[in-house]
Amino acid sequence: MDLLALIGLITLIYSLVYIICPWFLDCDLHLAIYEKFGKPTSTLRDKVVWITGASSGIGEHLAYVLAEAGCKLILSARREAKLEEVKVNCLKKNTNLKSSDIEVLVLNICDVNSHESAFNNIIAKFGKLDVLVNNAGRSQRAIWENIDISVDKEMFDLNVFSPIALSRLVAKYFFKVGAGHFVFTSSIAGVTASPFSATYCANKFALHGYCKTFALEKSDKNIPITIVCPGPVYTNFLMEAFTDKSGEKYGENVKENSVNKVSVERCATLMGIAIANKLSEVWISKPHILQLVYLGVYYPNIGLWIIKYLGSKFMQRLRDDETNIKTSTKETE
Repeated sequence: MDLLALIGLITLIYSLVYIICPWFLDCDLHLAIYEKFGKPTSTLRDKVVWITGASSGIGEHLAYVLAEAGCKLILSARREAKLEEVKVNCLKKNTNLKSSDIEVLVLNICDVNSHESAFNNIIAKFGKLDVLVNNAGRSQRAIWENIDISVDKEMFDLNVFSPIALSRLVAKYFFKVGAGHFVFTSSIAGVTASPFSATYCANKFALHGYCKTFALEKSDKNIPITIVCPGPVYTNFLMEAFTDKSGEKYGENVKENSVNKVSVERCATLMGIAIANKLSEVWISKPHILQLVYLGVYYPNIGLWIIKYLGSKFMQRLRDDETNIKTSTKETE
């Protein structure tokens, strides 16, 4: 076999692997390999981890995964009562943890002026910070042309500017001590666009831009960045999601028994593995959506044609098990 034939065979095998494997996985191939052969989450034992948006959803269940691994946790969100519940559950997950190992730190991530005092409280209590998990945020369901510009500003403030401001503060500490780890909860919507979530997609694309630029600038530092990109996950995120009007919530329950949603427990488990192995970007989703993402990223011309052929309603049904977007209540009153 000559060299060109060998290169062609290797290319063919490589392409087939990335076409076939996603049909049998709930995460990207890289993460799947690390789940089987990489470091377990238990290697994070005794790490001090700060999780924003820890009162529910992915943040809550990531706290349980890291508690089982033996991490010391700082749980932040606006709802103190919910955070206290998460703390109790964390202590049940790992009876070796003491109450003092888990700190409830109420924080409105959008109040940038409160970031420094919150961070100082963490250092005063634990003496260090090893991992910052930027998880706070909200999704959106809206029709593109109906979105008020005020919604765009509010969502960028919550999903982009606030976590970046907090990360810049923490980065200076990480540079000083010579180590640290940033984790950002992004979305498949930050890898390839998703219909009826224009501002949310823009948020996540922007977040990727910030993170990847930072990673390039500091590639010689011992400060990895992990971008976690879940697809549809079974949480009650639609209840709190933005719409096209400021101050309004989508207010819909997520449909039960969805075949296209990853369980929140599974998502948190995979996220823990990504953190333990310091992976740069991971995708977590059921096969149908995962395959479309692979097509869009690795075979963009084919992927674009297929996605256009399937149409926005098909994509919406994959994501939310429905084809229609509820219009603003202010428009229908």
